[in-house]
Amino acid sequence: MNIMKLVSTNLLRGRGRFIFTLLGISIGMAAFVALLSLGGNMRSEVTKQARMLGANLLITPKNWCAYDQISILTGNALPESLQYDVLEKVSTIDGITAVPYLTQKTSIQNNPVTVVGILPIEMKEFKRWEIEAGDYLAAQNEIAAVIGSGIANQFDLNVNDVLTVRGEDFPVKGILRQTGSNDDAAVYLPVGVVQEIYNVEGYISYIAAKVDDVTKIDSYIAAIVEAANVSVSTDKQVLTWVLALLGSVNLTLQMIAGVALVAAAFGIINTMMTAVYERRREIGILRAIGGKSGDIFRIFLLESGLYGLLGGIIGVVAGFVVSIFAAPIISQSSFAALLKGAKPAASLDVSLVLTAILFSLVISIVSGIYPAWKAARLTPVEAISYE
Repeated sequence: MNIMKLVSTNLLRGRGRFIFTLLGISIGMAAFVALLSLGGNMRSEVTKQARMLGANLLITPKNWCAYDQISILTGNALPESLQYDVLEKVSTIDGITAVPYLTQKTSIQNNPVTVVGILPIEMKEFKRWEIEAGDYLAAQNEIAAVIGSGIANQFDLNVNDVLTVRGEDFPVKGILRQTGSNDDAAVYLPVGVVQEIYNVEGYISYIAAKVDDVTKIDSYIAAIVEAANVSVSTDKQVLTWVLALLGSVNLTLQMIAGVALVAAAFGIINTMMTAVYERRREIGILRAIGGKSGDIFRIFLLESGLYGLLGGIIGVVAGFVVSIFAAPIISQSSFAALLKGAKPAASLDVSLVLTAILFSLVISIVSGIYPAWKAARLTPVEAISYE
């Protein structure tokens, strides 16, 4: 008895049922794979943003919530909440290099853009920026702007083009070399100029700091808190918060995809149970010519397993294709700040492919156990006598 030939013949006998059952498991796996693919990419982007922040410590007001601190990593504009003298107090602590950020919002061609007030010389050294075109800001009160490469590309801006911020004109003096971080997606002006045009003199949003000896970071934090009475977080803490938030979102979406997989599993059970009842006479004939109950069990279990194998392969391909087209759409959502300054893309590796196919196979085999057991229990007499 050629079991594989019987399996393939039985599957293709009802082509409509075969196709729709296969579509059920394929769609469920496609949703699952697409979400895992996009989630993996977003996690890697967030981790990269944290690494390229260039700071060991983030100094913020005590009344900021976790969302505000997360917004530092995502590149969103933040309120002016720290007095400028906090920077002076922090800078007097030995072993700490600190730079201020004053983040505000403006628009270019009716699109929202972040404006960042900086100390030009100090920030360039802190972030190790390089200039792609034009020149860098040379003075603390210079009426000019430096823009990220993402802003230049998005709005087709060049050196000497003029940006209008709060009614003031600023010539583009330079364009930063691409960093692949949030730095690419902002307009940079001297902090004093931003304070003046936004009428927030004496205030900044937050402070980023580097320490000379990371093994003494707790001592540095204690010294900053004592000197300025502020909240201090490490870059690793902020990254953990963002990844935890992202993980919660991904888990919710994966649970939704899991519902589709459960529905597909019941579809397989229904298909296989129907096959058991339709093929009772065939089962009886197989038993009469010497087929054992174990052979019948294997035939039906292989059929359900093939649904999972084929559905898993189709689902992986379809899920990756969906994620490629979905990434740019997701990047326009409210959670897109996680990808600001980076090109959203799908992330698919060999382990994900193998895991998805194996998962699909296991679901299908488990779904086929009961129908296969029912088929194997049929005796030759009752199977052949079925009308």
